[in-house]
Amino acid sequence: MTDRPSPTGSDGRSFGSVADVYDRGRPSYTRDAVAWATSAEPLTVLELGAGTGKLTEQLVALGHDVHATDPDAAMLDLLRARLPEVRTSVTGAEEIPATGRSYDVVIAAQAFHWFDHERALPEIARVLKPGGHLAVVFNSRDERIPWVKKLGRIIASPPPEQGSLAVLVSAQDFDQPTTESFKNWQTVDRRTIQDLVASRSDVISLGEEERAAKLAEVLALYDDYGRGMDGMQLPYLTRCLRAQVVDRPDAPGLDLERRDGAGDSRNEPTMPIRPIPPIPPPTDDDSGMLLIDFR
Repeated sequence: MTDRPSPTGSDGRSFGSVADVYDRGRPSYTRDAVAWATSAEPLTVLELGAGTGKLTEQLVALGHDVHATDPDAAMLDLLRARLPEVRTSVTGAEEIPATGRSYDVVIAAQAFHWFDHERALPEIARVLKPGGHLAVVFNSRDERIPWVKKLGRIIASPPPEQGSLAVLVSAQDFDQPTTESFKNWQTVDRRTIQDLVASRSDVISLGEEERAAKLAEVLALYDDYGRGMDGMQLPYLTRCLRAQVVDRPDAPGLDLERRDGAGDSRNEPTMPIRPIPPIPPPTDDDSGMLLIDFR
């Protein structure tokens, strides 16, 4: 779904107004990353914050039985047009329309930081089968390249994945998370690089003049560094987190029928937060693009 951590109770429904822009401008996900986050074998998967179906396409390609959800009907309209065979529901993560122990995997890409975690995590635990897991996926720009770092300064939004790791580390309904990263590339041109920025929540909320100024700044950067009509390769690292549900059959969070309210409030010590490792410096196996300044 999106970019900036939300205040409690917000669900990111600002994107329907720019659904087409979002779909054109946002990167997809690599098959390897999605297989690690879910499984290479077909499973029952609930996708939260599915948006226009960028991740959903990869889940379906892996053979998973997918139920895609999003609180924004306009976003799901594009997903349904792309993947008419996929079951969808207009809903948030805080009230999942499913009975308990229904899914092998619950996954959220670019969306987890929008959830009201006190309500969503017990709900996610409730609908997971014993031994099932929650997966959280983010595309993070690789800002080792000068023009990508400059783009990051223009966008000026902090990456949400570190906060998401902290939430999962302290989550009572899940074991300690594991992490992995995968390289990803997005081809952008003069139009899609503007769409990428225009689809961000903080840019959507700007006034018309401020938004136009921001997009003009992005376009000037592209024209300064770009290579014309064939576009540029924008590098990402796809950051994946995975945490197995704690099987507590008698806990309220695992009732077989959907319940309202948060989970139990056990006073257990939490383990120290293990930060996501920083992006390493370029190595010989990196694409040569990592060292090119395109100017």
